[in-house]
Amino acid sequence: MPFSLSVRHCVLLATLALAAATPVAHAQITIDLSYVDTQSAQYQRFKDWVDQAVAGNPGYAFSASEAATMYKLTGQTQYADLAIDMVDDQVSAAEAAIAGGNRPEVAGDSYLHVGAMIGDLALTLDWCKTRISTNQQTRWAAYAEQAVWNVWNPTQAQWGGNAFPWSGWSINDPANNYYYSFLQATMYWALASNTGNWDSLLNTKWQALASYMGSVQGGGSEEGTGYGLSHARVFELYRVWRDATGTNFATQNSHLNDSIAWWIHATVPTFAKTAAIGDQSRVSEPVIYDYHRNLMLQARAMASTQQRRDNASWWLNNIPIQQMTSGFNLHNDLLPAGSSGTPPSELVYYAPTTGHVFARTGWDRNAMWMAFTAGKFDQSHAHQEQGAFTLFEGDWLAVTSNIWTHSGIQAGTETNNMLRFVKNGAIIPQQRNTTSSMTVTPGSGGNVHIVANLTPAYKNNPAIVNWQRTLDFAQRSLTVQDDFTLGSGTSAVFQVNVPVQPIINGQTARAGNLLIEVIEPANANFSILDWSTQPGDTWHQGWRLDISGSSSRYRVRLGSVNPIFADGFEVSNP
Repeated sequence: MPFSLSVRHCVLLATLALAAATPVAHAQITIDLSYVDTQSAQYQRFKDWVDQAVAGNPGYAFSASEAATMYKLTGQTQYADLAIDMVDDQVSAAEAAIAGGNRPEVAGDSYLHVGAMIGDLALTLDWCKTRISTNQQTRWAAYAEQAVWNVWNPTQAQWGGNAFPWSGWSINDPANNYYYSFLQATMYWALASNTGNWDSLLNTKWQALASYMGSVQGGGSEEGTGYGLSHARVFELYRVWRDATGTNFATQNSHLNDSIAWWIHATVPTFAKTAAIGDQSRVSEPVIYDYHRNLMLQARAMASTQQRRDNASWWLNNIPIQQMTSGFNLHNDLLPAGSSGTPPSELVYYAPTTGHVFARTGWDRNAMWMAFTAGKFDQSHAHQEQGAFTLFEGDWLAVTSNIWTHSGIQAGTETNNMLRFVKNGAIIPQQRNTTSSMTVTPGSGGNVHIVANLTPAYKNNPAIVNWQRTLDFAQRSLTVQDDFTLGSGTSAVFQVNVPVQPIINGQTARAGNLLIEVIEPANANFSILDWSTQPGDTWHQGWRLDISGSSSRYRVRLGSVNPIFADGFEVSNP
């Protein structure tokens, strides 16, 4: 081998040799692929994708797991041999790095990709084992065992006897997307290795995940709609573990079923986008993509009620992504989307733990839709958006300006539709590890009355003694009232971020199809910020309307240019 084995590695290999002769009951990755329709267009697209790789032209991000899956489906050895070659290349590259006194690629970015990389190795080892040499099996096992061990023992992590400690980021945080990668690597390796080395720890980590997901009332993710897509991996792991062991963590709480509803309600009426909650680092505007389709396919496959499966099918059959657009996602399209389905019965949805309310006037594409946030704020990818609202009809009417940035990670209060508190010229930020609260009273036709206590988001800062926001969504308009008490030297500004430049006329403003009327105070001050002029990031569009002039209350009504809203709301058309 290209690198010398430590004493621990020698013991490990002896353990592996003993385990090979003493299998345990669960030591097999027995993913049930009976759902695959080999006569379908989805299957043919996936087969063509893998055949392209067999021919020596793998597409972007092609994985060994995809080749191993085709081998499992067809029994044709060219697919197994490709998977084996790819995994052996991964291990050989790791061995070379370790021999040079470095850490291998699998350790990069705090082991973020360990799930996919060790998952490839484990699935290939398990499904293609008869074509893998003894020497390869031994080398792969030493590498995989060390990788998984390093994940859960960050201060003692090593490669080739050299210490490579790391931060241990999120190894005990089942709300974080990294945790899902760590669980995937451990689960796949535990099933494929048949050593029993990881049974106790794996059980602990599974139980921690199940306990956490059970605490997330209403579904969704505390990481928002960008990083919340990582739950697709969780739902897939549920399925793999169920097929391998018979234990179904998806049915131990309502999170998966609730998340189907959460994501459907978080989708705007045109089906083209979702609510912009938290970091949006892949693309700044949360447009529907393969990852959203995959999340719903995975959730539908494990849903425990026919109602939620029907809801998932309805959503899948209405979004613009009717098949995966990127080759590396084609294998997910093998999961069935179901027939036409039905939308959820409710028009208002409240998820208490993530602190999100979604409401719409109907399930038609012309409906008006709103979102509001007031809840737990503790994840690194979450934003300072406690008290923020979004309004949509045909397109964004009012939305966080983060969606128009290059980075997609502008997280401050200044980018959201909320009150901005300022003292001595500095914006007062919201604080993590806080929990705001609200009461939600749904009415008919998507109407909803919300009263939120947002004071906790500022963690006892004397500059903000109290902030309560009341929202009334009805008759295709949103009325927002803020009641607040400020400390000495503090001011509050009501801000609305819009896609086009607002035009001000007295106590009203118009930004494209959005009408804004200030009811209180009677003599409000208006100012406009062009985001494209701001330093620190690149805004390709977006404006912010700032309303000031009150020390205790703002009352503002927002809606689209239509007869219902315009009645009693005098707005000139420049």
